[in-house]
Amino acid sequence: MIDIETLKQRLNEAFPGALHLEVDDLTGTQDHYAVVIVTSDFENLGPVEQHKLVYSALGELMDGAVHALSLQTFTPGSWAARGQSVI
Repeated sequence: MIDIETLKQRLNEAFPGALHLEVDDLTGTQDHYAVVIVTSDFENLGPVEQHKLVYSALGELMDGAVHALSLQTFTPGSWAARGQSVI
C-alpha cells in the first residue's frame, strides 16, 4: 500500500513542470489509483510512451504497492482542447 501524497511527490519530482496533477484513491485501499497529469514532457509522444514515462517515474511502486493505475496523460495543448484550463 502507498498513500496519495507519496505518489504525488514521486510524480512531481519526475515531472516538475507539470501544469496539472490529480491523484485519486479509487477504492480506499491505497493500491488502486487514478492519475491525471498535464505536462509538456509528453509533447510529441503517443499515449503508450506517455504512460511508460509515468510508470518509470513510479518505478518499484508499480511492482506491488500500486496494484492498479488508471492514467490520463495530456500535453498542455490536448488538455486545453478538452476545454480545461492549465491555470
